[in-house]
Amino acid sequence: MNLETVLDVRHYSDGLFSFRTTRSDSIRPFKAGQFTMIGMADDDVLRAYSIASPPSADALEFLSIKVPGGPLTERLQHIQPGDQIEVGDRPTGTLVTDNLTEGRRLWCVATGTGLAPFLSIVQDPSTFEKFSEVILTHTVRTVAELAYRELLESLPITYYPTVTRESFERTGRITARMESGALWTDLGVDPWHPDVDRIMDCVCSSIRPSAINSPPMVSNMEPIGRRVSSCKSVRL
Repeated sequence: MNLETVLDVRHYSDGLFSFRTTRSDSIRPFKAGQFTMIGMADDDVLRAYSIASPPSADALEFLSIKVPGGPLTERLQHIQPGDQIEVGDRPTGTLVTDNLTEGRRLWCVATGTGLAPFLSIVQDPSTFEKFSEVILTHTVRTVAELAYRELLESLPITYYPTVTRESFERTGRITARMESGALWTDLGVDPWHPDVDRIMDCVCSSIRPSAINSPPMVSNMEPIGRRVSSCKSVRL
């Protein structure tokens, strides 16, 4: 673990914030989509955080929820620029494009802070060397939780946000929009096909059993190399 200095902090809502830290030379190179450990440096509480910044960035960026009474985030949410926190020096993880076979279109399907690894992936030039089209969907409860919206709208990707608890141009869970056909109609594409599409998802367990996981949506996407997933349920 390394001590890194907090460079800036942004609060999106009562339950969501992001922070950026220095990146020491001792932190080994990582692949877009990987994670590392975060701690407060004065106790043994550590949690895994996906790195939201691309591998080429000089700083490290992270996206976090705020959990009242959470062993880490109860304190982490109050960090300020200049503070020091622990950051793991050995990023790891399998939610990387190297684990996908060749395809034309990459789908990054995220809910909440599951956006973080995909922020790294869609800012990594190597992603666009592998795929000619990238679609990122992000489902959140409120409009304020559409973190990094301006950045995502500026990138050469198709960004498809949905909101579940407030009025927005697209409402409802991404799985509901898949099942109804609204997603495919909105984007002007066919449902997932193994010859074309490669899927990465980082979604909460409460929606995983529905459209993302059920036939005929992805039954033909399960063979190794067509889909990779990451789903963690931990008390932050």
